Amino acid sequence: MRPIDVLIDVYGLSELLRFIERTLYASPTRTEAGAKPGDRVTVVTRAALAQCSRWPSAFASERKDHRFYEIVEDTINPEFEYRYFVIHDDRGEPCTVQPFFVLDQDLLAGMGSHTRAVAATIRHLWPGFLKLRTLMVGCAAGEGHFDGADEPSRQEGARRLASAIMCHARAMKIRLVVIKEFPAKYRPTLACFMQAGFARVPSLPMTRLEIKYGSFDDYMCRALHSARRAKLRRTFQTLNRAPPVEMSLEGDITPIIGEIYPLYLQVYARSKQHFEKLTPEFLCALGQAIPDKSRFFVWRQSGKIIAFNLCMVQGDAIYSEYIGLDYAVALDLHLYFVAVRDVITWAIANGYRSYCSSALSYEPKFHLRHRLDPIDLYVRHTSAVINPILRCLLPWLEPTRQEPLLRKFENYDELWDRS
Repeated sequence: MRPIDVLIDVYGLSELLRFIERTLYASPTRTEAGAKPGDRVTVVTRAALAQCSRWPSAFASERKDHRFYEIVEDTINPEFEYRYFVIHDDRGEPCTVQPFFVLDQDLLAGMGSHTRAVAATIRHLWPGFLKLRTLMVGCAAGEGHFDGADEPSRQEGARRLASAIMCHARAMKIRLVVIKEFPAKYRPTLACFMQAGFARVPSLPMTRLEIKYGSFDDYMCRALHSARRAKLRRTFQTLNRAPPVEMSLEGDITPIIGEIYPLYLQVYARSKQHFEKLTPEFLCALGQAIPDKSRFFVWRQSGKIIAFNLCMVQGDAIYSEYIGLDYAVALDLHLYFVAVRDVITWAIANGYRSYCSSALSYEPKFHLRHRLDPIDLYVRHTSAVINPILRCLLPWLEPTRQEPLLRKFENYDELWDRS
């Protein structure tokens, strides 16, 4: 084939792809029947939210209350557009506040390297291929929760938001709407989104370990197999041949952030999948603004900080949120397991009954007998034409496909539970 023929073919294909993109991504004019976004569901900025009477008590029962969302907006991903849905009751009073953010989402971000390589070739001709302007309801740092004073108010707020959200999305030229990473306990509350055309798929789950034991040794003896107990004991004996490693519980970590933050970056760089990237300001703000729910565990060896674990508490559960390790010594000292042991020991001594952990690093959690704690994504395209196609594709795009180890957990089926 002559070079000019190749050029013509490439140009023609490129124009065809652009035509498909313009046709399929064109915003439809038809709106949902009965959707009245202006009277019961409004969109406000953070500044306007200061006048909302509901906001100071929003998410009060969760570890990530309204203060957490403010910290996230102030310190993480400044390129996101942070906004808030305010949902009003029949009297016009705000009863629910639901944070959201807008970004350009790459639908292939969680796929394997081969899929991304194929997509990169396509994107030479179609730069916007599977990249969509996306509205995400929830939290930009971890799982989301649905606000409301009680379950009836949450269900009513969800119903009103489900009926109005597509009108708001189209007004903002959104292509994809995602209810991002909501725990499975919200499935009854969010069933109205399924009725509104959303598809539910699992996100990478958190994990939970019941720690109703007298001590960490008691947990090992009663919960773990003998081979795993023996391996853990050999792991901890490594510490006996090294300078002592001491743990401390810190409040405001601002004075030591210069030592802590590089350890977080080391863990972040080694991760195969990346979520939100924290900033030093985020870590400092948590200790300063939410001291009642934040716990910073710090490990030192010979006076040098070699590990930290940011945890948050809620009721009788402690949540391991983020960890930082000095890999110059972390593997030799098995610091991950040291951190787990010491935090669980502290939690048991202080009356906590559950140890929860964020997504990823599933292999050690599997061997330590964690159970999966499912979180869900609810996804819909704003185009009535594309949405049925997207619903068919989602099972092939959802992130748990990249973690085959999840199938080994005894409650794996709960990720897809349709009941």
